[in-house]
Amino acid sequence: MLLALDAGNSNITIGAFEGQTLIGRWRLRTIHEQTADEWGVLMRNLFALASLDLSRVDGIIIASVVPTLDAPLAAMSERYFHSTPLFITPETDIGLKVLYDNPREVGADRVVNGVAAFHRYGGPAVVVDLGTTINFDVVSANAEYLGGMICPGIGMSISGLFAKTARLPMVDFREPAQLIGKNTVGSIQSGLYYGFVGMIDGIVERVIAELGSSTTAVATGGQARFVAAASRLVKEFNEDLTLEGLEIIWRRNQKK
Repeated sequence: MLLALDAGNSNITIGAFEGQTLIGRWRLRTIHEQTADEWGVLMRNLFALASLDLSRVDGIIIASVVPTLDAPLAAMSERYFHSTPLFITPETDIGLKVLYDNPREVGADRVVNGVAAFHRYGGPAVVVDLGTTINFDVVSANAEYLGGMICPGIGMSISGLFAKTARLPMVDFREPAQLIGKNTVGSIQSGLYYGFVGMIDGIVERVIAELGSSTTAVATGGQARFVAAASRLVKEFNEDLTLEGLEIIWRRNQKK
């Protein structure tokens, strides 16, 4: 059994794979101060609640963009699973040629998304990952990670709007009941929702214009389902894209 972890700034997504089949998925808040033992107890509880046997885990792969988590996650892997984890680094064989100016600058989750998109949808493709930031990751038809764009995330924008204004309330991100808001909350929700949908469609449209009409646009991340529903150009939604990419990279490296 493979344990795959995508450690992001806001959440850590955990997947358990039996072969190529995802049999368990969990999303937890990222707690920077959490110790290796605390991570171990969490994993044990998650597996127990899902009726999965912790002792059957014989491989661990991690994509982390939070350096402070790397040491405790590595220690947790050794202590509770007796396994040395495979961290995604610029030296990892991912099957894509990374064309970033400095490959060490690109986040591990971004190249993993590129791998998953290329294997599942082919190339060219653009992944829209809605997390703490909104990342656009572009792969070519020639198995190249071309780069992308990074934009402020939805939660970040909501917090900034609340913090920098005197009378505007904190709101949830959701699809509004109507386009034209009839009260302050409705107006903010409509502005956020259609503002982000418009931004995403605008960037994806430019990517398609550059790479060709055969480009596939796929959304992933915590709030992707809401945005994909209203998008003109993002027609694919895959909540587990990053986890699938980790499984693909693990399998590739085990074959070697």
